[in-house]
Amino acid sequence: MHPKQYRHYALFLIIPALLAIHTQAQSFKKLDNWMEENTPALGGRSLLLIYKDGQIVYSKAVNKMSPKQKLGNRLIARRQGKNANIEDYDVNTRQPIASCSKWLSAALVMTFIDDGSLTLSDTVGLYLPVLTAHGKGGITISQCLSHLTGINAPPLKESLAGMKQIQTMDEAIELIADMPMEGKPGSVFHYSNAGLQIAGAVIEKISGKSFETLFAERIAKPLGMTNTDFGKNKVALPAGGAYSTPNDYLNFLVMILNKGMFKGKRILSEKSINEMQVNRLNGLRIAYSPAEAGGFGYGYGEWIMDKTTGSANARAVSSPGLFGSFPWIDNEKHYAAFLMTYNLRNKGRNEKYQELKTLVDEALQ
Repeated sequence: MHPKQYRHYALFLIIPALLAIHTQAQSFKKLDNWMEENTPALGGRSLLLIYKDGQIVYSKAVNKMSPKQKLGNRLIARRQGKNANIEDYDVNTRQPIASCSKWLSAALVMTFIDDGSLTLSDTVGLYLPVLTAHGKGGITISQCLSHLTGINAPPLKESLAGMKQIQTMDEAIELIADMPMEGKPGSVFHYSNAGLQIAGAVIEKISGKSFETLFAERIAKPLGMTNTDFGKNKVALPAGGAYSTPNDYLNFLVMILNKGMFKGKRILSEKSINEMQVNRLNGLRIAYSPAEAGGFGYGYGEWIMDKTTGSANARAVSSPGLFGSFPWIDNEKHYAAFLMTYNLRNKGRNEKYQELKTLVDEALQ
């Protein structure tokens, strides 16, 4: 090739690449602006991590806590007997993640499906006779993971507060056994803590180990989640009791994104990942769904963001928490992201989540 022709050819290759880099930089600038503008309404602090193609491609922390937010943070910490940390978030900041826990717990239960010690169609009365005695023995493991137990559980905050007073897992199940039914199992969706608590009790019975130990052995340690656990209380709360960090939770998301694989090791089967991402709400009565869910579908421990029904190829899935943290993966664009915040105000939260995801999608085109 003539030198002049070579230069033209090189420019032909380089210019599109430079334009792509410039476009992504501009898109990331939009993300920077969104973080700066929205963090005050997200509790005053936020951190966003984005993973794609084997690496973190975006990481930004913002601290814009007002004096009122700082005071509130200190008061909450004081009630919990802890010192308030009001410094900037970083990738190793550890805090409670509320319902982001559900995704972790559902994945743990699915490891028992993978090893054959449990099936999704197993009924809980086989392992927990007290539920059979109260007419709930026919609930399946699948229904526990998808909030289709038919149990009329109390509101989430009230339920968690009640569970924190419980001393043993057996006591927790007795409490659930006494709850009224609001429909036949499998016919009504009620987002609550009950189903995952039952599933957690079942895997304790099968294994003879505590939920906390099982989570450490089967999920946390294999994924390098060194700062993630369920609070190490007497009774684990699978639906909302976990503490984690952005780095740790991102490792979990990467495993889900890669169909159960993490750093060359299989954590979950691809079949289990697909089962978790099937929307199971088609045609069902919705007794309760949080406003921030925005009408999404639901699989096992995760919301189906694209509202597909009966498909094992959900485009995007998520499991946001009460305190505002928002993890998600996009199977179509093949990336994972985690937004950490601490904010109890949920008004307009779903719109903010979708707005953020749109900006991330644009940045990764």
